[in-house]
Amino acid sequence: MKVGKVFLIGAGPGDYKLITLKGIECIKNADVVLYDRLASSKLLKFAREDVELIYVGKAPNNHAYTQKEINALLVKKALEGKNVARLKGGDPFVFGRGGEEAKELKENGISFEIVPGITSAISVPAYAGIPVTHRNVSSSFHVITGNEDPTKEEKAVDYEALAKLEGTLIFLMGVKNIEKICQSLIKYGQSPSRPVAVIMKGTTTEHKMIKGTLNNIHEKVIENGLKNPSIIIVGEVVNLSDVLRWYEDKPLFGKKVLVTRTRQQASYLSKKLEALGAKAVEFPTIKIEHPECFDEIDKAIKAVEKYKWIIFTSVNGVTAFFDRMKNLKIDIRKLLGAKLVAIGPATAKALEDKGFIIEYIPEEYRAEAIIDGLKDKIKEGEHILLPRADIAREILIEELKKLGAIVDNIHIYRTVIPKNDQDKLISILKDENIDVITFTSSSTVKNFMNILGENNKMLLKGKRIASIGPITEKTARKHGLEVDIQAKEFTIDGLVKAINNYYNS
Repeated sequence: MKVGKVFLIGAGPGDYKLITLKGIECIKNADVVLYDRLASSKLLKFAREDVELIYVGKAPNNHAYTQKEINALLVKKALEGKNVARLKGGDPFVFGRGGEEAKELKENGISFEIVPGITSAISVPAYAGIPVTHRNVSSSFHVITGNEDPTKEEKAVDYEALAKLEGTLIFLMGVKNIEKICQSLIKYGQSPSRPVAVIMKGTTTEHKMIKGTLNNIHEKVIENGLKNPSIIIVGEVVNLSDVLRWYEDKPLFGKKVLVTRTRQQASYLSKKLEALGAKAVEFPTIKIEHPECFDEIDKAIKAVEKYKWIIFTSVNGVTAFFDRMKNLKIDIRKLLGAKLVAIGPATAKALEDKGFIIEYIPEEYRAEAIIDGLKDKIKEGEHILLPRADIAREILIEELKKLGAIVDNIHIYRTVIPKNDQDKLISILKDENIDVITFTSSSTVKNFMNILGENNKMLLKGKRIASIGPITEKTARKHGLEVDIQAKEFTIDGLVKAINNYYNS
């Protein structure tokens, strides 16, 4: 039987974008992914839909699997002929016990590769504006486990030797022992006034830093409630954060925004929000599916040459329409005589990427504005095709018919409520401290409220509602929601801009 291969992958310190390209490639190709609690869950999106996901996280006094069990599981899955991605926070060989796992694989004749990751020892300080080395300040840095109790009789860490070093000292996962660590350094000669920083959940939007000295940092940690995962940085480089800090200065830093778009479309909005420092929590309330019957669609597409105008009202419509043309083996050159209309810039780009020139894009991205722009262009008796969702508003059809056009409205795709767990949504609203809930269409509002349920509306109290435009806002108000933020430009970029302005005007 074929034996699989194991990839020991460093997932980086928390910001999922800090993983390497090779790490992503390994996740995409894996049959099984074993992941720990410090690896961002967003990395699991890169895995195949049929992948086997196994959580093997280890928290203090709460291990899903012991290290011995993890080693055995890696061997077992590889012997089943599966490619295994072992996803570990930070770097596998920096206090990641990757060496133990690799040794076990070697002893069992299993092929493996090490995919290095960015360790929190350098990346977390960097996000806080602390260089671990700096000219004329520190010419070396030293990474030490913070898990070892400095007061135990047999110590692997020599604090007397550490105290004599002039470089930066970095202790990983040492908050529990911070008082003993600081006392030991002072005991062996470090100045009580030497600067110290403690950073919790570094590189993530929950990043929190406090600064002090060896003499008082313990009290500050308690006062500010810092816990693991945290790192401790000791040295004069800590003071450079006053000048070099950048991550905490992002305009939406610390804000948590709920994204309700489809799983495929959520990433664009999430990336825009994350670029401004926000944490995007995705809970899709829409799923795009094929129509149950293609008869009407196929009839229109096979006669596509008769249409003088084709009006696209979404990117989903563009994708579904051209996918169906391809499926029917109909050459896009048959669209030669048609003028294409796009409701907004994203839809226009989807068409332009296919090589088309757009006849018209309204200044306001809604159906009413399309009519205003076309009323003097459409001639009586011209055939118009509308490839749209099954739940699209009827106003566009009605107004086009008033102009004398012959309109074929085809439901090129369906929007349905995904199989989302109500308990998951309730948990997000209770535990994630969401600041803003975004709605990008009337469907996202309706489906969100349907999933949430009338009895749980109180969970929305204190949360800001952001709408992409007036139609979506009207739907939100119908469902008893007060809209706090509305985009002036009815696009994703416009929505992000409105949220940013709301908090930073």
